Amino acid sequence: MMITCKRFVFETKLKMGIDALMVLVLLVSLFCLVASCEEEQQNQKLRFDENGEFKILQVADMHYANGKTTLCLDVLPSQNASCTDLNTTAFIHRMILAEKPNLIVFTGDNIFGFDSADSAKSMDAAFAPAIESNIPWVAVLGNHDQEGSLSREGVMKHIVGMKNTLSKLNPPEVHIIDGFGNYNLEVEGVEGTGFENKSVLNLYFLDSGDYSKVLSIPGYDWIKPSQQLWFERTSAKLQREYKKGPLPQKEPAPGLAYFHIPLPEYAAFDSSNFTGVKQEGNGTAGISSASVNSGFFTTLVSAGDVKAVFTGHDHINDFCGKLTGINLCYAGGFGYHAYGKAGWSRRARVVVASLEKTEKDTWGDVKSIKTWKRLDDEHITGIDGQVLWSKNSGG
Repeated sequence: MMITCKRFVFETKLKMGIDALMVLVLLVSLFCLVASCEEEQQNQKLRFDENGEFKILQVADMHYANGKTTLCLDVLPSQNASCTDLNTTAFIHRMILAEKPNLIVFTGDNIFGFDSADSAKSMDAAFAPAIESNIPWVAVLGNHDQEGSLSREGVMKHIVGMKNTLSKLNPPEVHIIDGFGNYNLEVEGVEGTGFENKSVLNLYFLDSGDYSKVLSIPGYDWIKPSQQLWFERTSAKLQREYKKGPLPQKEPAPGLAYFHIPLPEYAAFDSSNFTGVKQEGNGTAGISSASVNSGFFTTLVSAGDVKAVFTGHDHINDFCGKLTGINLCYAGGFGYHAYGKAGWSRRARVVVASLEKTEKDTWGDVKSIKTWKRLDDEHITGIDGQVLWSKNSGG
């Protein structure tokens, strides 16, 4: 009887050991699958479509909080009772259906951390339409994302781990850099053409910070020297590669930069030299930039490849103006739990880069970059179409 009991105990322990081993193998396999998917996701290539176009949808300042229990700000009295975060969600769905972009870019204040019960859940809900669309998407941080249950680093790490995103925490080759969410993406030419393995459009994403950490300097944060150095080196590297074979080019591929807080140079415009509106009442000349100039605009001009900068932050500014060959553009406020202007529709900005046809009737490099905005009205109206850059005119 004792031998039988011992055998039973031994066989039970053996079975438990095998079961535990199987669970361990399953967990390891699952971890490897997730890691493999994340690596594949991070290494996914962007390229121009067969029509020679690459379209980007910019979503600025969603200010998402808790979904259907979060009320809207600055809407018409007739909208007050029924308007919530879900209106923001519906607008993203409408924009995706209307434009069918190749990439969606969220430029900060994606959630309003202070009003969010759970930052992770708020982000899951805020980015859900982009994830469900299976369109690649990226995000940078604003000044409100980290004001909830996650730190700034924690917010960006959560974003990087989400499905279908190409967002990165920071460049892997740089050990020390300010902020979280500094990275670049390359957009290659049409498959089957001479440009299929060359980046013909370069996208730069930077963390413009939240608030000044220098006691003697009040107000908003700015793009730091470490970030500017990374941008300079990345731009120079991409330009060298573009000017080498195959199909060596004389001029750099055009670049676009996305971040949250506008540069002080946005204040250089008035109604005579921009397209759109400037309605902000606070800040210098209606611009809520940092109170110091970190010199990033000069860095952009010196690099020579960036043709346009796109920001959010000032919800009721939506203009584009050109300064020293670079377009400085706002998207206009998107989210309904963000301040706005009653009767002035929430909006989003679209940018499309188009390739030129070569003499051999194949797609070449970028010929033009255009932009317009769409309003969250009955017809999702498109407004303020303009050419930001043209290869033939050089600007």
